[in-house]
Amino acid sequence: MIRRRGLALLLGAACMLAGGNATLAQDAPKDLTAIPPVPETYKPRKTAWGEPDLSGLWPIDHLNMTPFQRTEAQGNRYWLTDEEYAARQKQIDAAAGRYDQEAKDNKLGMGAWLEAGKVNRRTSFLIDPPDGRLPAKTAEGERRSKLMRSSYRPNQDFDWTTDFDSWDRCITRGLPASMFTINYNNGIRLWQAPGLVAIQLEMVHETRIIPTDGRPGIPTQIHNWLGESRGHWENGNTLVVETTNFKPGPSATNVGTWGSPPWNDTPVSTGARMTERFTMTGPDTIIYEVTWNDPTIFTAPWTARLDWRRDNDYKFFEYACWEGDVQIRGYISSSRAQRAKDKAQAK
Repeated sequence: MIRRRGLALLLGAACMLAGGNATLAQDAPKDLTAIPPVPETYKPRKTAWGEPDLSGLWPIDHLNMTPFQRTEAQGNRYWLTDEEYAARQKQIDAAAGRYDQEAKDNKLGMGAWLEAGKVNRRTSFLIDPPDGRLPAKTAEGERRSKLMRSSYRPNQDFDWTTDFDSWDRCITRGLPASMFTINYNNGIRLWQAPGLVAIQLEMVHETRIIPTDGRPGIPTQIHNWLGESRGHWENGNTLVVETTNFKPGPSATNVGTWGSPPWNDTPVSTGARMTERFTMTGPDTIIYEVTWNDPTIFTAPWTARLDWRRDNDYKFFEYACWEGDVQIRGYISSSRAQRAKDKAQAK
């Protein structure tokens, strides 16, 4: 879907939300490795049935172009240096200007697809391992990764729908990938009812249903694309969600999130467990943390943190993903034609 939204940038005193407090983005912390603790003192308003009220729109488009992983050179630094911050500002400014230039030139390009975020000082979403990079895969994880298929993988033939991943086919981005930024459609809406929280995602228009009434989980042999979630409340301001029963297929990371592995080839096993914490740190701020633990695939768990901002003026757009499209067929027919041509020329 092509549209423009949220490309306006704060070019002056840009601010970021860290630990629920507004800090001038130009002011680099003295210790660039220090991860701010999650504040736990804020007492959010309550729903009519007495639970913390997290409902509303929490788009994460302002975080777009924040890397999923750090560069190796950044090491254990949670924060950017002044030089890195200036470089990111320049990068975001350039990305935001592409739309206007394409409109002026009457051309359609990536400027119409990419919604640039707002500059911040975070080196990466990943905060653990301490180097902000994914842990190594296990031998089994590497084996399964090599078997994955996707339109994003280079030098791959296409013969059937099984040669595409679930995102190619507009089924799902899967988890935890769906909780991270993408080039567009970054809307997240939280709904609440007694004993229930729902998380609606703008991309693919999936909705996660999370019981918080203490009901038991489903049998372990039943697997879903987005797993099976159960939630509970802690400290009067935090929703904790545990998700299991994942169906293998989607990649746990997504190429559309800046700084992610590029080929959509991070496997998910049925033994994966995802733990999320949604902590209200102010009337319009949530610190979202997710820990992914899949010992079949990774040699260690990993944790990411995102700073959410409530924006109830945000509008969900239709996610018209290939309705009536012939893209899958096009990939297959062109791949077969190219192989037939190569075979004929080799004779």
